[in-house]
Amino acid sequence: MFSLRRVLDVIIRTPNYCWQKNIDPTIKRFGKMNTVFVYGTLKKGQPNHRYMIDGTKGKGLYCGMGHTHQKYPLVIAGKFNIPFLLHLPGKGHEIAGEIYLIDNQLLQFLDEFESCPELYQRRPVGVHVVEWQDQANTLEVKPDVDGMMECFLYNTTSYEQDWLKLPYYNNYDPFGNHGQPKYVLREAR
Repeated sequence: MFSLRRVLDVIIRTPNYCWQKNIDPTIKRFGKMNTVFVYGTLKKGQPNHRYMIDGTKGKGLYCGMGHTHQKYPLVIAGKFNIPFLLHLPGKGHEIAGEIYLIDNQLLQFLDEFESCPELYQRRPVGVHVVEWQDQANTLEVKPDVDGMMECFLYNTTSYEQDWLKLPYYNNYDPFGNHGQPKYVLREAR
């Protein structure tokens, strides 16, 4: 006779088992999931996007697009032309980006990748969702009735005062024309 605990253990270890339909089966087996809003080199088609989806640093699932509820200054600065979202709520633009559901392992990697808390700080912010990829309502998170949700976002209080004089952007594309040299990949620094 099998105990309930043994049956559940077998089900959870089954490679294709998923708690909810239509979700990558590996996503639901990693405990608490977090929502994160990315606006720079981690977005689709950008140089560091692989970290969000390849599974080597943790599990991540693209959920949709949105923009910050509050305005922030997004500048391109430093000798490597890095996007910096300055922690000055109310100044700048609503920032466009992507929403991901990630596990704690990927969240920890992103903290290290973003040099958190020394360079960037991770904060919960309100995000207005403009596109959501969960039409079947299978994800454990979703926007509220007003299309809002809370996501982690990396921004910084560590910046040079001259950066406040740089142009503010609402969207970042390292391959775009920002009137300055292109983003320098980490591997090339």
